[in-house]
Amino acid sequence: MSNGLCACENVSRALRGPLPLPARVCLALGVLGLLLCVGNQLSAPELTPALERAGVLASLLSVGLMLVSILWTRAAPVAPERVSLEGEEGLELAPALSEPLRQELGWGSQMLLTATPAGSVLLLWDGQVLLRRGVLADAAFQPGPISERAWGSQKAIHLVNLALYPGRQEFRGLPENTPAVIVQPIGEAGLLLVAGWSPRCFTRSDEAWIEGWSRKLRTLLELETASSPLHPGRSAEA
Repeated sequence: MSNGLCACENVSRALRGPLPLPARVCLALGVLGLLLCVGNQLSAPELTPALERAGVLASLLSVGLMLVSILWTRAAPVAPERVSLEGEEGLELAPALSEPLRQELGWGSQMLLTATPAGSVLLLWDGQVLLRRGVLADAAFQPGPISERAWGSQKAIHLVNLALYPGRQEFRGLPENTPAVIVQPIGEAGLLLVAGWSPRCFTRSDEAWIEGWSRKLRTLLELETASSPLHPGRSAEA
């Protein structure tokens, strides 16, 4: 019985943190069952072997319920805090783009910034930056080993915590304190960089949305390049 009481004390200390309603109900039932078990043992006129066995089983079940409530909180961890990206918000588009492509880039980038945890978007095509939107960095973006690896595999690379990667200097074209980034290749000539507000902020649905938009962009950009090759240069809109 002393083990059950010690477990009850440990769980009571864990109650200082926030618990969801199902975890609180599970914890309350476990504590209630343990108290009833202790009360039954103390009020029994005689401790028979059968009663002792029943008390041990009841206390184990009660402690199990309390442990489930604690594991419940670990299964739903607190989301990481949002980072305030360094830089000014704005929109930059290359001047040589056709009007349909400008509208597509404007619509798609706006959807990324509002429907996903993205804080900054950068599109590179054929060696030049066609789009920057969201929080803008002062430095220019130059592809490095991570970008080359994304082109080589033709698969997106999701850096969930950029501070842990030694090659993070490659992404100086994004805000300096960017916590997470998705490197999405667009064929062998394009790259879409999406910077997140916090570590591990992008979900599988966000990755699928970014990949789908990049496929649409590849078709539009290849048609644009075939009809009127893009020329270097940028224009900015606040």
